Amino acid sequence: MKNTKLRIAWIIPNVFCYLMLLVLSIWTVANSEGLEEINRLSLYVIFMLLLFLVSVYGSFRIWTWIKEGKI
Repeated sequence: MKNTKLRIAWIIPNVFCYLMLLVLSIWTVANSEGLEEINRLSLYVIFMLLLFLVSVYGSFRIWTWIKEGKI
């Protein structure tokens, strides 16, 4: 285990990104009717999709860095 502190410094924000995605998804589903009335539901769905892609890319990047031995 090389650079354990560096790994934690990269992994913790990624975990928070997944938690933010989970909370935003729950909030969007709970308020979908109101968001649809004001025509903002599509904006929140797009934001959730982008947040998901960023989270997955971050996880993939961290995984490749660990395999390469950079962190």
